[in-house]
Amino acid sequence: MSFGREICGDLASALRREWLVTNGLGGYASGTLAGINARRYHGLLVAALTPPVGRTVLVGGLVEWAGYGGGRYPLSTHEYVDGTIDPRGYVHQRAFTLEGMLPIWEFELADAILEKRVWMPYGANTTCVRYRLIRAAGPVDLEITPLVTYRDFHSLRSGQGWTPETVSVPGGVRIRASADAVPFRLSLDGAAFAATGDWYWNFLHREEAARGLDSRSDLYAPGVLRIRVLPDQSVTLVATAETAEAPAAARALEDARSRQEALLRRAGVEAADPVVRQLTLAADQFVVARSTDHDAGKTVIAGYHWFNDWGRDTMISLPGLTLSTGRYEEGAGILREFARYVRDGLLPNNFPDLSGQTPGYNTADASLWFVLAVRAYREATGDGSLVDDMLPTVREILDRHVAGTRYGIRMDPSDGLLRAGEPGVQLTWMDAKVGDWVVTPRIGKPVEINALWYNALRAAAAFLAPRSAAAAGRYATLADRVRVSFRARFPRPEARRLADVVDGPDGDDLAMRPNQIFAVSLPFPLLDDADAAAVVEAVGRTLLTTYGLRSLSPDAPAYHGDYGGDVVHRDGAYHQGPAWAWLIGPYVDAHYRVHRSRDAALALLRPFEHHLRDAGLGTVSEIFEGNAPHLPRGCIAQAWSVAELLRVWRKLGGPEIRNTRASPA
Repeated sequence: MSFGREICGDLASALRREWLVTNGLGGYASGTLAGINARRYHGLLVAALTPPVGRTVLVGGLVEWAGYGGGRYPLSTHEYVDGTIDPRGYVHQRAFTLEGMLPIWEFELADAILEKRVWMPYGANTTCVRYRLIRAAGPVDLEITPLVTYRDFHSLRSGQGWTPETVSVPGGVRIRASADAVPFRLSLDGAAFAATGDWYWNFLHREEAARGLDSRSDLYAPGVLRIRVLPDQSVTLVATAETAEAPAAARALEDARSRQEALLRRAGVEAADPVVRQLTLAADQFVVARSTDHDAGKTVIAGYHWFNDWGRDTMISLPGLTLSTGRYEEGAGILREFARYVRDGLLPNNFPDLSGQTPGYNTADASLWFVLAVRAYREATGDGSLVDDMLPTVREILDRHVAGTRYGIRMDPSDGLLRAGEPGVQLTWMDAKVGDWVVTPRIGKPVEINALWYNALRAAAAFLAPRSAAAAGRYATLADRVRVSFRARFPRPEARRLADVVDGPDGDDLAMRPNQIFAVSLPFPLLDDADAAAVVEAVGRTLLTTYGLRSLSPDAPAYHGDYGGDVVHRDGAYHQGPAWAWLIGPYVDAHYRVHRSRDAALALLRPFEHHLRDAGLGTVSEIFEGNAPHLPRGCIAQAWSVAELLRVWRKLGGPEIRNTRASPA
């Protein structure tokens, strides 16, 4: 995709669009198309020092000037708390292109064109910035001032009271923020480095101000790099926290491009719809390393910029991110890695931002999604060995749910339905909590939890059928009972839809929410024929938007059609109206199951093609406002949003998508 001056030269449009480059470790580089760091999470080198966490902003950005033909042109753009925008490099941007997930800017300097690229070598906390003079009547003199810091990416830092230690090295500078800090360096082969040691004060991060958070930071300039670039020549600035020498710039860029091509080949989508190709590359950004005491495994970053790896998000995302992209071995590895952490039949809800800390287990659905992810893996690969390995974990999960586990999660012996919840704890995917306020507690028997419970029981019965008829029969009998009870308790014939929660502290909750769609969409549906069609029709009529399903009907008193403000307003609205992109996956599954129209199902996905050019470029946002025009909000790149779009698009895809099914090693 590409933009011209109509976007690049319009500051509001350029600030609305953000680019993201990742390194497979949880680290990244990211900013706005204009160059302003609108978020605390923006930076040129955000290193994952203990992958995938320990994410630390090392290089906030650059101040860049180009001298050509007697003129001096800014390339960078920065914003300060007093409203000053200086310099204004965005006015010289004539074009922006996203090559896969790799951003490219073109700057017009009189009759000269200077190209700038940013990428990260895979598996390294390193960012490369290449400048190439693609058209000029003479040389361009570049002057680059790195702006550095050392802070956790969730926080901002003042320059008061500290100064990094800097040491000049050939073509650059080595920086250490403190005695216990990880050192990093910036270098540009052939450049002259002049130390300055200046602070740049009072940068504004406008998105943080809009979120009611602290929004001011300072950055340190260790010095200035100067180099002359000749026509058709390129030079590359390297920022790295690695101890090893960075690979040659030309090779590193070729490696990044080749890796994208390899990902498309592996997925079998070289000739597929451009949206499918783009989503395949976007999916790669979420599959990252997780370093542990026993292994260097893989996990899934739930969303950029601020989420780490979450159990529920990982299991929902796994089919789309790994199975739909031919990355079967990585999918199996993620399942094995998470299985190690199952406790009392529960999968972790999320892993902490700091390595070595105990994960949280407050989730009623992550372990059930785990069982379905194992099933999806077997269906995609035909590989039964993983099922053999995971069966003890699967049975532990189900048996603990029958007997009872933490947080009131237990099968009700009277009807076989699964109950979950206790005061003060959020357990379902609608998990917003502000202080002691659980916004959507959903205590009782939530509809999607019981749809997942039924499907997990059916999946386990199928796993066990060739291994133990008796054990398979036990789970099948439980599933039969759940089905009868579900169909007796959840349908509301007068409204032609399902209850959201039954047997809650205040009785049944009849709020119109999207969770009922799972009774139709999952592999083993609980409803069929007219009952299934009624749910799809009701959800579509009240909750369907251009970019997913609303989390609550606009008719509900608690509905929030917009999303913004401070943390209380945002989290209070999070599951009370905003549309969630990931829910388009189950809705399309259910719609196709009822109507059997591939064209109608694909038409529900096609609007996301336009969204790929907005917000997080080339990827899919977390949420959208419930009211039209459904502006993108939340994370600019969300794993389950990308994964579910890709999964259902591939499920419905045409012959241009190759079948990559093979038995994994």
